[in-house]
Amino acid sequence: MKYSSRQTPNKHWLKRIDWVLIGILTILAIFSVTLISSAMGGGQYSANFSIRQVIYYILGAFIALIIMLFSPKKIKKNTYLLYFIFCVLLIGLLILPETPITPVINGASSWYSFGPVSIQPSEFMKIVLILALAKIVERHNRFTFNKSLQSDLVLFFKIIGVSIIPMVLILLQNDLGTTLVICAVIAGVMLVSGITWRLLAPLFISVIVFGSSIILAILYAPSVIEKSLGVKMYQMGRINSWLDPYSYSGGDGYHLTESLKAIGSGQLFGKGYNHGEVYIPENHTDFIFSVIGEEMGFIGAVILLFVFLLLIFHLIRLAIRVEAPFSKIFIVGYISLIVFHILQNIGMTIQLLPITGIPLPFISYGGSSLWSLMAGIGVILSIYYHDVSKSSIKLK
Repeated sequence: MKYSSRQTPNKHWLKRIDWVLIGILTILAIFSVTLISSAMGGGQYSANFSIRQVIYYILGAFIALIIMLFSPKKIKKNTYLLYFIFCVLLIGLLILPETPITPVINGASSWYSFGPVSIQPSEFMKIVLILALAKIVERHNRFTFNKSLQSDLVLFFKIIGVSIIPMVLILLQNDLGTTLVICAVIAGVMLVSGITWRLLAPLFISVIVFGSSIILAILYAPSVIEKSLGVKMYQMGRINSWLDPYSYSGGDGYHLTESLKAIGSGQLFGKGYNHGEVYIPENHTDFIFSVIGEEMGFIGAVILLFVFLLLIFHLIRLAIRVEAPFSKIFIVGYISLIVFHILQNIGMTIQLLPITGIPLPFISYGGSSLWSLMAGIGVILSIYYHDVSKSSIKLK
């Protein structure tokens, strides 16, 4: 059914907003502020980070709203410009170490500081890279008329070529966690890129075999790892403290042993809001899941995981509905990012995975991480507003 002159899409702008996604994010925001506020009860902080998180969420919502106003076509058109800008910002952190605008925080120079506001370009680079990969895959497939193993190989190297630059720049900042997130994004994009499994299967198997070999070498031949890969002693300490945290509870394993103690002590229903007793330094950031495990127990943790599942299911459903390849690939890349964040963060608090500086998405305290995630949400809201909802209205 076509629109009449009196009934234009602009009159239905409220119906073109993805209210389900906004509702899920609102629930996650309530979880975030509540848990951070509860983490303040230990007395280890002078500032009230829960109020700051509210401000970060308001600014993040504003960022998402602004991005939503731009159509996916305009976003795609400016993707390479954004990629160039953030690569320059990452390079700036390397050539301007320890200056007033590039301070060293927690032993790393990964932020630009402007008074009370600090911006971490690597967080935003994750979203920009997903956009760049989506554009590359879409353009390659659009102009490939005779798909073959050779054309798939060309696409594979295009994806790696665009990804390797930010990966190296971020690795030079000693940020392994973000590098691993980028690897997860690359894997997710490749799965829906159309590249044949004759290339992907050997690649994924090789990565699994290599990773398993590294873990076995760490367990049974740590000296080989130190010499062959140049792994430093403090890095080996982190790995050993993950495998056997109680033997390193006075040092590298302290965070993990306290996290296990906190989550275990919460049992089924938790100790209640603001009744946390286990001391975990910086528990409002990377170890926020320990707070919910202790104070809300297994039930609270399951509820949070259920909300995350709703978010992922909604995004998957949206990716299925989207027709434009660029938009579809971006949503899949964003899902890969979210899923990896959730699995890695929760996994490290319960000893399933090594400890990295990866926050729990939409829950952990932090401006750059939240703003970058909300920027990605803004792109998804744009896709829904300009493409999905408009086509749904036309079908009625």
